[in-house]
Amino acid sequence: MRKKAFKNTRITLVVVTMAGALAAVAAVLGPLVQVSRVSPFGALANCGNFPGIFNGTNFLDSEVEPWAVVNPNDPDNIVAFWQQDRWSDGGSRGNVAGVSVDGGSTWQIVPVPGLTDCTGGPWERASDPWLSFGPDGTLHQMSLVFQTDPPPGSERGFGPNGMAVSKSTDGGLTWSAPILIAEDDNPRFLNDKNSLTADPTDPNYVYAVWDRLDVSPGGIKINARGRGGLGSFKGPALIARSTDGGDTWEPARTLYNPGGLNQTIGNQIVVLPDGTVIDFFNEILNFRNDDGGSQFDFNLSFKYSENKGERWLPHGRPIRTNKIQSLGVVTPDELVPVRDASILFDVAVDRVNGNLYTVWQDARFGGVDEIAFSMSSDGGATWSAPIKVNQTPSNANPLREQAFIPSVEVANGVVGVTYYDFRNDDGVGELADHWFVSCAGSCSDPVSWQPANEDRLTDASFDILQAPFANGLFLGDYVGLASDGVDFLAFFQQSFATDPANGFFRRVTP
Repeated sequence: MRKKAFKNTRITLVVVTMAGALAAVAAVLGPLVQVSRVSPFGALANCGNFPGIFNGTNFLDSEVEPWAVVNPNDPDNIVAFWQQDRWSDGGSRGNVAGVSVDGGSTWQIVPVPGLTDCTGGPWERASDPWLSFGPDGTLHQMSLVFQTDPPPGSERGFGPNGMAVSKSTDGGLTWSAPILIAEDDNPRFLNDKNSLTADPTDPNYVYAVWDRLDVSPGGIKINARGRGGLGSFKGPALIARSTDGGDTWEPARTLYNPGGLNQTIGNQIVVLPDGTVIDFFNEILNFRNDDGGSQFDFNLSFKYSENKGERWLPHGRPIRTNKIQSLGVVTPDELVPVRDASILFDVAVDRVNGNLYTVWQDARFGGVDEIAFSMSSDGGATWSAPIKVNQTPSNANPLREQAFIPSVEVANGVVGVTYYDFRNDDGVGELADHWFVSCAGSCSDPVSWQPANEDRLTDASFDILQAPFANGLFLGDYVGLASDGVDFLAFFQQSFATDPANGFFRRVTP
């Protein structure tokens, strides 16, 4: 059955590739729209301020880490979701949606209710905002919620935390009461880095995935690149499903456990046109349980399900597509660390032919992080060799060649990628821009990605030194890139001296 599905996909690919090679790609940019400015929560004294052991700096009026989606039944209904008022030591005062019903020209700010103190909920902070529209137009959200302080006597552990979901039937303007699909108050456990996908082939199914760090009783914290201190830990991928359109949820269960001293992060589900459900993740292996030996590497891996997430294949270790060879980004002049997407990735699927596309930060091309791209035209069975797709020019300062926080999407058969880089940095501040590039021809061929197919999405360079600082200058572990089937819809952040981070929207028509 799988071989038959792969064969049909290949036949479709030939037709699409031949047709796509006939047309050049020229992008037309819509106006740059500033969506967010001041916090809807008001002054810090109003809500969401809980002094304790962990009480970092709050960056008021900052909006970071957006995800963006578009209603499949109404292309004018675009929704973004971000962290509002980021804290330096984790999370925000609440997760907030921006809703447009006119194709992105104007936006309404909608705090999602029931999550944090600032939105009438029981939790101190929220993080990792994620959205997904179902095929019937129901919008689903997922958020990490947590208390900052661990229990007394467990100061090296985690505070109580959980995963909250809710849904909207009016395009994001109003929301149901949240449902907690995971919760831990043991300081050993942290539910982290979630995403949610409504099945585009069946409105009843919604999939929520995340990793759950389990550290030794001594309370070992895991650092940004996955390493732990003395002791042991593991980080399996968990899944919870709804089979009734988000009204109720099955208990969370393990999707994949890489074993002790290993973990997953960045779980993200996509669904092929034939209904196959695929969960991608970074499989961080400090110790290879399958072939023995210590090591430290990042693997862009996946498992798949042919029965709506009930069972996952292959049994045992997952399919490993590519190595993620990232170093992390620093600013070109002052070498300030940027909290980027160096251990993460993005993935997209063509809803017509089933092609899979992935992007991530990688230093294999020139010794600094740039944007790697790989694709599969057979449902994930084989993958093209990674190629560099960002069009950042060479520079006497190689740190100005860095590109970071990539996103990938498909619009009417055209593959588009967005990213930040420092090419316009001139030594006054640390200047960054956001870019869009698409491929013309066979996307696995480097010659199909050219400067002629790249567009600058920022009107002017911004100084990233003004961004919130949370273990690095922080615009988000990801930014938004959606498609209404014709256009690309980019939602990204810029920072300013008078405001640490604001959200901007721009339509890109290939």
